[in-house]
Amino acid sequence: MSRTEVVVTGIGATTPLGGDAASTWESMLAGRSGVTTINQEWAERLPVRIAAPMAVDPSTVIDRVKMRRLDRCEAAALIAAQEAWADSGMADAGLDSERLAVVVGSGIGGATTLLNQDDILEAQGARKVSPHTVPMLMPNGPAAWVGLELGAQAGVHAPVSACATGAEAIAWGLDIIRSGRADVVVAGGTEAVIQPLPIAGFASMRAMSTRNDDPQAASRPFDKGRDGFVLGEGAGIVVLERADHAAARGAKVYARLAGAGMTSDGYDIVQPDPAGHGIVRAMRAALRDAGIDPRDVRHVNAHATSTPVGDIAEIHALREVLGPHPVVTATKSMHGHLLGAAGAVEAIATLLAVHHDIVPPTINLDDPDDALELDVAAHKARELEIPAALNDSFGFGGHNAVLVFTKH
Repeated sequence: MSRTEVVVTGIGATTPLGGDAASTWESMLAGRSGVTTINQEWAERLPVRIAAPMAVDPSTVIDRVKMRRLDRCEAAALIAAQEAWADSGMADAGLDSERLAVVVGSGIGGATTLLNQDDILEAQGARKVSPHTVPMLMPNGPAAWVGLELGAQAGVHAPVSACATGAEAIAWGLDIIRSGRADVVVAGGTEAVIQPLPIAGFASMRAMSTRNDDPQAASRPFDKGRDGFVLGEGAGIVVLERADHAAARGAKVYARLAGAGMTSDGYDIVQPDPAGHGIVRAMRAALRDAGIDPRDVRHVNAHATSTPVGDIAEIHALREVLGPHPVVTATKSMHGHLLGAAGAVEAIATLLAVHHDIVPPTINLDDPDDALELDVAAHKARELEIPAALNDSFGFGGHNAVLVFTKH
């Protein structure tokens, strides 16, 4: 693999904190929460009745006819991709479509379509099932729609790595450009499964917070009172570009994607390795790939889902690899856990932190865990010079993905 320099020239997002990247970032810096009570009737029979839905419903952005052909996660991916593409200025750059690739993944995919169409099948029969059902539920649907929207012809890929998916997609985008297959890659993740069955399944595992009476305080990474994650939805997309290609067209650059590390725990289908060995290897691989000394890392956007075991494993890994000096944040405290989109949205937060030299806060950290021997930006944003930052993402199955962003 060549050492081709890769930069980020466009960002797009739709999240529980805002309908685009700018409003999401503004809400993060202000420490706002996107978690709320689920008001649908179906939630009344569930043990978990809180979630973090998108702040702007996709149906208000995409026209009704097109929306009927899209699963909610596909719609979110399209919205974020269109924003990122416009932000990059690529539409007017005369890019050869054969030099454009897409890597967009989802941890679960079109479950909303699957569940809704099964209800229709049971209640009304096969003739009433939508002819768009299969393209709406297939896991590669979001990537395919983004590829079609942008006319990508260098390859369209859809990694599925649970909650590490969004970060892995960006890591694969880095590799595609370095390999010479493409000059530009649109990469990220999407998820939209705020539905009874996924919530019931996660709740049965005791993975979700049951703080139903106080939704905005429910997601509390690193806090002694944490009792599980809060399910969110949305999408995050970045435009990755070969640095000399970006320079030749005078593109603005947010940050450099300097490196990535991906490992697997080989430990358990759900539980992370409590010692954090896989996380440690992923962090070290990312730093080695980026050519960055651990002492140069001033900020970490932690995976930190607010689960008792997962947060501790990550704390141990961060201490072992980086020591106590980086300023850490956990933006899931505000937007909840976006599953397959989490790594991509948090990557955007990380690269914007590098770009603006400011760390978003971790809210709800009122009583830090005794094991938390880290410098966490609690309650309010913190300004500091950030030459390099890490973004951690981990997923069921033992997937570990770490990205390194530096100033360009």
